This record gives sequence, structure tokens and C-alpha cells, in this order.
Amino acid sequence: MTEMSYAPTSAGSPNIEVGPKWQRPDGELLAQFQRHSVANIGDALGRLGMPDGGITPLWDGCRAVGSALTVLTVAGDDLAVIDAVAHIEPGDFLVINGFGYPGRAVMGDILTQYFSSRGAVGAIVDGAVRDRDEIRQQQFPVWSRSVTPAGPWKHGPGAVGTPVAIGGVVINPGDVVVADSDGIVAVPLKKAHDIAAELAQIAESEQGMRTQAKQAPTK
Repeated sequence: MTEMSYAPTSAGSPNIEVGPKWQRPDGELLAQFQRHSVANIGDALGRLGMPDGGITPLWDGCRAVGSALTVLTVAGDDLAVIDAVAHIEPGDFLVINGFGYPGRAVMGDILTQYFSSRGAVGAIVDGAVRDRDEIRQQQFPVWSRSVTPAGPWKHGPGAVGTPVAIGGVVINPGDVVVADSDGIVAVPLKKAHDIAAELAQIAESEQGMRTQAKQAPTK
């Protein structure tokens, strides 16, 4: 069956766990991270908090900053992803643990349309997606471990709004997630204000090094 045959509803599925209500970062805090690259944010985190480089942008120029809406799904199954749509709030960034499975896509262009219509800013999938060209046309930012035309099962179980691990990094609901052409970084919400303050100093220092490099004498 197609994704549209299972249009998201607010009822939820009985075998999809929903975590307790979580705090989301406010828009002002997210805006502070908009000005900085994943590389610089990772430096501010002690070069931690960055999933492995196997999860890559689906199209050139992808960039997004948002609040983690976490999803745990069985490899090759998208029932939890469908249920997550009902929990999206504007500014959310879907973070989907699909166990890195490359054999079946757990989301495609129809789900990205649902994500976008609810105000999500992007999606990260430690697993497979499909409909690359259609998603590129939508300009919806997506990062994934693989692409396959094979569609998903829709049985569950799964979870929404609980901690997940993608690419070796644990991400909690409400963490600040930033992703660009280099990759992904997750900032724990409890550290986000301190990291945002440190980023201004890192950016200033890097600008100084760039200026120095341009002025370096040539032979």
C-alpha cells in the first residue's frame, strides 16, 4: 500500500509509544544557532555530538535548525514516522532512528509534504528514504544514510518523543539540532544557551584566522 493509504491521524497506533511531554527551545534560541555552521557548533561542544558522516544531505544546499522530534521505528517500517506527524509543532526537526537499514525507505515525498505542512523544518533518517527528486523539488531538507525505491512495512512497533541514537549520538526530544552540507550536530537543550554564547567567540576567532591567512606573505 502507498503512504497516502495510511494518512496520519491524531488517533495514533496502539503499538507506538509516545514519550512524556518535553520542553522545546524557543525561537530566539534557535535563531542564535541559525548563524553558525555545524563544524563550529561541534567545536563548541568539544567536537562531540556529531553523528557519523554516513548520514548525508539528500540534495545540495540542505540546511536546517530546529527542535528534535525523535522517532524510533523498526528497520524498514514507517508506522511510527506516520504517527509522528500528529506530534509536530512548528520548528520541529524530525530525527528518525531506522537502525541504519538500507533495504526499505521509511519516508518519501508524501510524508515530507505532511512534515512541511505541519511546520517541520527538516528530517534526519538513520536509514533509507525514497523519492529523492520529488523531495529536492519540494526543497524540504532531508539527511539520510541511504536511498532506495523499496517501500516500507507499516506494522510497528516504535516510539515518538523518546531518546534515540543516530550515527552513534544520543538525541533527546527538544535538543537543538543543526544540519548543513557538512553533516549534523545535536546540542542538549540544557547546554544550548552556554553553547550559543561560546559560538560568538569561535566565529570571531575564525574570522581573525581567515583574515590572517589572506594576509600571509607569498613566496
